[in-house]
Amino acid sequence: MLTLDRTCKTFSVCTALLVFGLFLTNSHAAVYGFQEVVEDTETEKKKETKSETSKESESSKESEKKERDKKGFGFSIDYQVDCSPVRKQDKTGTCWCFAGTSFLESELMRRGEGTHDLSEMFIVKNVYAEKAQNYVLRQGKANFSQGALAHDYINAVGRYGLVPEEVFSGKTLGEKEHNHTELEVVVKGMLDGYIKQKKVSPRWKTATSSVFDVYLGQTPENFQYQGETFTPQDLAKSLEVDASDYLNFTSYTHHPFYEKFVLEIPDNFSNGSFFNVPIDEMVDMVDEALENGYSIAWDGDVSEAGFSASRGIAVVPEKVDGKIFKEPSAEKEVTQEMRQDVLMTYSTTDDHLMHLVGAASDKNGAKYYLIKNSWGEIGPHRGYLYMSEAYFRLHTVSVLLHKDAVPRQLR
Repeated sequence: MLTLDRTCKTFSVCTALLVFGLFLTNSHAAVYGFQEVVEDTETEKKKETKSETSKESESSKESEKKERDKKGFGFSIDYQVDCSPVRKQDKTGTCWCFAGTSFLESELMRRGEGTHDLSEMFIVKNVYAEKAQNYVLRQGKANFSQGALAHDYINAVGRYGLVPEEVFSGKTLGEKEHNHTELEVVVKGMLDGYIKQKKVSPRWKTATSSVFDVYLGQTPENFQYQGETFTPQDLAKSLEVDASDYLNFTSYTHHPFYEKFVLEIPDNFSNGSFFNVPIDEMVDMVDEALENGYSIAWDGDVSEAGFSASRGIAVVPEKVDGKIFKEPSAEKEVTQEMRQDVLMTYSTTDDHLMHLVGAASDKNGAKYYLIKNSWGEIGPHRGYLYMSEAYFRLHTVSVLLHKDAVPRQLR
């Protein structure tokens, strides 16, 4: 009886311990489960908070953008062609070559020939030599300077070929930037000295060529590029660049429309011909070209009160004040007669070339052209600027583009 009683007590104690153990286990599970629920809840709250913060941030950015647009121009791109990075002509007057090179690089992209960084200074060196000969043959009664035009670039490619930037940079002493000030002075001084002689020395070409070599480097006869050996002409041929595919257009009334004439501007040293069309037709042609994926080499005047590369804006305001670069303002209505007047009075001169790569609209729906400059990544648009249609109409001297982008009746 005593044994049974002890057994029952032992069983009772064991049972109690078992129950207590189960209680502790269940309690621990319950607590752990509660912690999981709490942690899950906190995680969800954090996610919700993060999501709300992200939405608030996006909303804030959108509000800031709307506020900027409300105060600024609020540009949106309508069309834009592929183009190479913005480059810098530094202290040279070779905008024509930087614009031309950028234009040709875009042409190669458009045609599926890949991305290339072509040497501007290879073409510059060859055109400088042409300008020197022109200056001597005209006995100094011509323009010898660093400037030229878009057709000079494309024609030089046809004559001399192409070289990559990695092969010919035009920097001979490890310079960080281009500077042709001294080069121009030295060469012009030599040429003027030859011209003053009763009989020009036959060595003048060799002498000036040596100066170009010293300042710009020796022209490579052949080079390695993308695993192959090329001459400059070979590279141009392999890329199927044909100078005759590109056409010049201008718009002035001192010559008949729908005919070619030699444009009388200082940098047209090579006497290039331009097909003359009304400005309305030029605008339509450029717009259609952009819409179809073509870009344009632009020549015109940038020495105007409504032009600011640092602000990335070119406009023809009715009133010039401090607001013209901050937000859209009323612009002049440009006529063909106004274009002619600013040319004849020297208000418009051919002082700069750039690459026209797209079309855009401001917040009011007004049309602008997206322009790639060659003064480095300056201004709010990192080296690009927005040119109003009015500015294009008034201050464009000429354009060059591929013949396939030109209406058939104008080719």
